[in-house]
Amino acid sequence: MDSSAPPPPASPPPAGSPPGPPPPTAPAPGPRRRDRHGRGLRGPLAPPQVPLSLSRSELFEDYVRESVERLERRWPQLIDVEFEVDEVPEALPGEPDAPAGGGVPLGMVVAARQGRKSRIVIYRRPVEIRAKTRDDRAALVHEILIEQVAELLGLSPDAIDPRYDED
Repeated sequence: MDSSAPPPPASPPPAGSPPGPPPPTAPAPGPRRRDRHGRGLRGPLAPPQVPLSLSRSELFEDYVRESVERLERRWPQLIDVEFEVDEVPEALPGEPDAPAGGGVPLGMVVAARQGRKSRIVIYRRPVEIRAKTRDDRAALVHEILIEQVAELLGLSPDAIDPRYDED
């Protein structure tokens, strides 16, 4: 055979099939994981139960939950209080943008009214900005909750938690 001869023409597609290349196959469902360079399939960096895999907001809610549980053991009347975590304080209609003290509030007490329970709100972002480490953040959350509970119950923070002023 002559090696310079052109290749034979391709056979026409079967009747009823669309012209052109075959349609691509659908990707496999789920996250895309590939075996790159024979190193094995990629997976999560940490199992879900490891704190590394928790988001900042989940960690913050855990700090609030732990602190509330500590306070509820000492003050059973807090069972009727709702505790809430918000990202940042919102400016209320008719109020100036900045609080009277000039700083951003870290928490707020909302008194009970019209069949609603009293609420204590902790603002996550201002707290995270002020406390850089996890331990500092947990301590600051507890301190803020002590102050807000003291305001709600009409007591001093030292009466709520005797270790309030300890560093």
